[in-house]
Amino acid sequence: MTIGERIKKLREEKNITVDKLAELIGKNRATIYRYESSEIEKLPTSVLEPLCKALGTTPAYIMGWDDKTPEQATPLPQTNVFMRPVYDSISAGFGVIAQDVPVDYMPTYITCPSEQDKYIWINVHGDSMSPLIDDGSKILIKKQTSVDSGQIAAVLVDDEEAVVKKILYNDNTVELHSVNPYYPPRVFKNNDVTRVQILGLVKEVSKALQ
Repeated sequence: MTIGERIKKLREEKNITVDKLAELIGKNRATIYRYESSEIEKLPTSVLEPLCKALGTTPAYIMGWDDKTPEQATPLPQTNVFMRPVYDSISAGFGVIAQDVPVDYMPTYITCPSEQDKYIWINVHGDSMSPLIDDGSKILIKKQTSVDSGQIAAVLVDDEEAVVKKILYNDNTVELHSVNPYYPPRVFKNNDVTRVQILGLVKEVSKALQ
């Protein structure tokens, strides 16, 4: 089944009209028809979450990551596990560019459920943080605007370049360090420190086994 077919199937099973579903998720009826016809295949988090709530299902079922129906799906054994979005770049994940559509979702253990919306996954491209964070890894980031010196963070430089670096603070200086020695540190002094904006703290790295 396609995403649209699953949406339509659940809507009809629950006797929800197109107009009612549109009202529940804050869209118009034409958009619902486009979802159900699979004309729109990528659902941003802002749509997927209220859609799942309205239809009484999960992102995994709507997106087809679990071919079982919600009633058949085996619940995860842990508590405090939430499906968090995966973005293909830091910029997309933090809204730096005009794209907020996740490419996947991952079950994620979060100690404090009330903070689940602060956590996102990012696909890593490049080897500047290798071997700690390899090309093709996923990193779990907690959105926050400050980190301690020595921690690894998602950083925005000049409001346009989003990177993952180790942050070091000195007097009137912010240094962005790569783990890979091939990449030299970037040093921002005095007024230039305002060019660096902390987006979030890297909490976890998920690597694929070779």
